[in-house]
Amino acid sequence: MTDNKKGRSNESSPKDDFTRNHRPPAVTGQCAEVLELRRKEGSVLSFRLTAELAIPEAAARVHELRALGFHVQTTLLSQVEFRGRIRRNVARYSLGIPAWPAPGFLAERGSNEAAH
Repeated sequence: MTDNKKGRSNESSPKDDFTRNHRPPAVTGQCAEVLELRRKEGSVLSFRLTAELAIPEAAARVHELRALGFHVQTTLLSQVEFRGRIRRNVARYSLGIPAWPAPGFLAERGSNEAAH
């Protein structure tokens, strides 16, 4: 006897994949601390992350968040006063809008802007 079922039982529809993949990934550890501080304050200096939260590799945590799909923006400031001293070339991190766009949104947007 043959199996007359239509479709493939092991594959889901593209709609199912979009719904499943449209939720932000779970973030833990230092990345979660960085993300939460940015959500509360809007933007945060790299020095605050290292000095107040004891996150020595702030840029690495930002890189990991970007790899997870978060829209993290970096602004380099030529000088900032931090704890009574002038610091030069300081990174300020903030979340873009939306903070976690649909998968592929930023890549598609970048390629469309490059074409114009």
